[in-house]
Amino acid sequence: MTEHAIKLNNLTKKFGDFTAVDNLSLHVEEGEIFGFLGPNGAGKSTTIRMLCTLAQPTSGSALVSGYDLVEDSAKVRKEIGLVAEKMIMYDTLTAAENLRFFGKLYDMPKEKIELRIDELLELVDMQEWKNTQINKFSTGMKQRINVIRALLPEPKILFMDEPTLGLDPQTTFSIREIIRNINNNGVTVILTTHAMTEAEALSDRVAIIDHGKIAALDTPENLKNMLVNSDITIFTMKIMNLSSKLIEQLKTLKIVTAIAQQDDHHIKISATGKDALNQIIDKIRLEGGDIFSIVNSNESTLEDVFLTVTGKEMRDQATEKPAPVQHGHAPKARVR
Repeated sequence: MTEHAIKLNNLTKKFGDFTAVDNLSLHVEEGEIFGFLGPNGAGKSTTIRMLCTLAQPTSGSALVSGYDLVEDSAKVRKEIGLVAEKMIMYDTLTAAENLRFFGKLYDMPKEKIELRIDELLELVDMQEWKNTQINKFSTGMKQRINVIRALLPEPKILFMDEPTLGLDPQTTFSIREIIRNINNNGVTVILTTHAMTEAEALSDRVAIIDHGKIAALDTPENLKNMLVNSDITIFTMKIMNLSSKLIEQLKTLKIVTAIAQQDDHHIKISATGKDALNQIIDKIRLEGGDIFSIVNSNESTLEDVFLTVTGKEMRDQATEKPAPVQHGHAPKARVR
């Protein structure tokens, strides 16, 4: 692979005084599955929106399939497909009717549309459901149609935003196999996901973005080796009376680089230094925590890398400012 499917050069997006994407420079090679990861609010969704021509960059530049993102936006759109997190389909139409509708939006010839419908339904093993209404489908079946909808115009680059979110394990496995098949057919795939195992299993390379900048970029294996060759240790701890207050106190330790709560009792802690575990145990006991078990992870995962490079703080963000709190009784609704 000698050509770049995507090339970013100091790509920047600002919203007023806030910089969502900060001088981002990277490239994606043709035929690659490129994992794009980051905490909520890190800038990955804004980057994808720009690359799909849904948002204008504030400064910098990008080439998508060789076309300038701003000057050649119409040509860029002909080269890409987008599988958004939200399914884009009409429930009262059949699978084939949905695909025909979107094929017409792509201005595809009628004969080409029919040919692609049969090809793509076969790709996702949905031929027998061709003339069945979408509202009769399971969530996994709908997602298969959602994926091939984006493949109708034969894009060279496919953006996939959380393609397995909310799916059961069997369907998740099926969608991942479809992604591999799509890529084997020569399509470059840009995958955004919060499922670290998915990114690790599918991606040729992974970029972790944080605060609008690249925090790490390499193959999954090289990223994991980054931790093996450092003084960072990953502990999984079961604490019977785990609380948000205890977690906040652990974050105050300088030796702690990242914390992730896994369930009501388990946390994963990334820490640096030879005496890290003793300091963590002392802090938990000081705060009244009841430690049930500790496991020292001998083999790092992509999740461990993600936690280590993105840090301790929570990044859940709302898309709007909170509504003002009303005190007293709310006014009665007016009936018209």
